[in-house]
Amino acid sequence: MPRFLTMIRINEQQLSPETPFPADFEQRMGALHEEITKAGVMLDTAGLLPTSEGTRLTWSGGKVSYTDGPFTETKEVVGGYSLSQCKDKAEAIEWTRRFLEIHPAEWNVSAEVREIQEM
Repeated sequence: MPRFLTMIRINEQQLSPETPFPADFEQRMGALHEEITKAGVMLDTAGLLPTSEGTRLTWSGGKVSYTDGPFTETKEVVGGYSLSQCKDKAEAIEWTRRFLEIHPAEWNVSAEVREIQEM
């Protein structure tokens, strides 16, 4: 079965660690994660620390350069990921849709679903 990487994109200025979560958010997210795991789909998932904790490496002109975060020129950043094994892309997209719908309507969260190329 193919594997998929889903990257969750957020605007760090809009959603920070101090952003309040709805009272039932963790319960609803936990229930979905349990369902995905029991379905044998979820291989791994996690949120990422803010870009202020990261370093960006760039290869250009035959040299590697390093830039410590935060990355102010970037509005949207990868805030989390999931690695899943699904029967097809449609199933991966369906699980991702359900994940996004748990979030409050006033938040702007997007997800990119990409199949992993098997070697």
